Amino acid sequence: MDNSKSSKQYAASFRDLNVYMEAMKLAQAVFRLSQKFPNEEKYSLTSQIRRSSRSISANIAEAWGKREYEPHFVSKLSDSLSECYETQCWLDHAFDCFYIDQEQRKKHDDLANQVAGLIRNTAAAANKFCGKLPRS
Repeated sequence: MDNSKSSKQYAASFRDLNVYMEAMKLAQAVFRLSQKFPNEEKYSLTSQIRRSSRSISANIAEAWGKREYEPHFVSKLSDSLSECYETQCWLDHAFDCFYIDQEQRKKHDDLANQVAGLIRNTAAAANKFCGKLPRS
C-alpha cells in the first residue's frame, strides 16, 4: 500500500469527517436551546453547556492534527467523548431546573448519544486515519 495517501484517502480535512459534522450540529442545537435559559445562568449553566458542546468538535479537530501518532489521535477522541458526556450532564441540570422539558432533553440527549457512538467508532477505526503524514 502506498503510504503517501494515508489519511487522505478517508478525508482531506477534519471538516470532512462525519463525526465532526455531527458534533457541530449538536453544538448548534445546544446553543439554540441554551438561548432560552434565564439570564442568571449566563455565567454558569449556559456557559458550561455551550463550552462542553463546542469542545466535542474542537477535540475532534485536535485529534486530526495528532493523527500521525495513533495513541495521540485516540486520546483526543477520548477527550471529545468526555465532553459529550459532560454536555449530557448539563442537559440533566437544565431539565432538573425546569429550563427544558422532557422532549427537549430527549432530543438533545439522543443527538449526544449519536455523536458519542460516532466518536467511539472513529477511535475503533483509528488505523484508517493515522500514520505518517505526507510532506508538502
